[in-house]
This record gives sequence, structure tokens and C-alpha cells, in this order.
Amino acid sequence: MKIDTVIEEESRAEICRVGRSLYERGYVAGTAGNISVRLPDDGGFLITPTDACLGLLRPDTLAHVSPQGEQLKGEPASKTLALHRRIYAADPEARCVLHTHSTHLVALTLQGVWSPDDVLPPITPYQVMKVGHVPLIPYLRPGSPEMAARVVLAIERARGTGRTIRAVLHERLGPNIWHVSPSAAMALLEELEETARLWLMSATRPQPLGDAQLEDIARAFGTRW
Repeated sequence: MKIDTVIEEESRAEICRVGRSLYERGYVAGTAGNISVRLPDDGGFLITPTDACLGLLRPDTLAHVSPQGEQLKGEPASKTLALHRRIYAADPEARCVLHTHSTHLVALTLQGVWSPDDVLPPITPYQVMKVGHVPLIPYLRPGSPEMAARVVLAIERARGTGRTIRAVLHERLGPNIWHVSPSAAMALLEELEETARLWLMSATRPQPLGDAQLEDIARAFGTRW
């Protein structure tokens, strides 16, 4: 496995810079969210550690994993690694994958999205130019093995209609965004979140999770509502 150490160091620094920016501006809170970068020349991936605060990342603690997903160094990789790797495999142009629990985008899924294929209508030119189509991924508990398959299916369906998507929105969990760099992914997130904020100026009261979903969470995580 060939690794360009300069590119790796720059990527580590960029992940930390973007993570801190997102945290300080309220796009993530606590230990929510994760960022990964695909290194060139089969150098594997850098990804934020499991349960890390994006505002307190350090370059030396980021997880470095092989192209096959094996931990090479750093702290244990985020549990979302499998999802990130599937996105990279589905979109060869993607160099960064970013996930947040951005307030207005999560709220949008609680109120009800515009349509399953487009969570928001094209209400601003920058949304059309910078974001494009964003499909909804119906609710799955965090860490569900089905999540990656549904995201890949959304990418393939869009490709089948001649579209290229760079984001999906998970119901009640927030967006996954992929782009050519962490800064480009962050810019797309900012535009998408701002569009959701505009759309939500007349929000409706959300419905709670049903008994079946609450029981699923209880089985998976040992928590009770």
C-alpha cells in the first residue's frame, strides 16, 4: 500500500479544521457526526475515531484504515466506516464523506420532506447549482447494516436517471454528504442546511417514533423510553 505522507498530513489537518468549524458553528453537537477522506494511490482512508467530538479532533488520533477497512493506526475508527467505504465504492469521484446531525435537516425529516426523491424543492438558485437532488433514506436505527445498502441504492437509482447525487438525508439522523474534499463537502452541507432552514419557517408538529422502532432501539442499545 503506497502512502503519500504529505497528502496524508494535509488531509489530517483538513479533517480537524473542518470538524472544528462545524462544531463551533453548531452543525454538530457532542460526539455526533463523522468525517472521512479517501487517500490517493490505494492509501486507504482517514476517518474520525468512534465517539469523537468533531470540535476537539487531533491529527495524530485520526484512524487510518487500509483499503480493506483494517485499522492501521490511530484511535478506533468510527462505527460508520462501513457506510463510508460503500459510498466511496459507489462514487469513484468522492474523496471525502461527511455526516452531521444538522438541526434543520433533522427537523425537516420530522416535519415531512417535500418528496422521497427530493427532500427539498428547488427554492434557491444556489441549492440547484451547489446541492442538486437529495433523496430521503427512510428511518433505520443508528448502525443498522441496511443503511449502507440503501444509500448505495439511492446513488445507483440517481445514476440510472442520469443524475449525480452528492448527498442523502437519513430520516431523524441527518445527512451524509460526499465530495472532492472536506471543504467542498462542508460547503454543500452549509447550503443544504440553510435551504432546510428557509423551508422550515412554517414547520408542522412531528410524530413520535412508533412502538416497533422504540423496541428495535431498546434491543440494539439497551435503552428504554
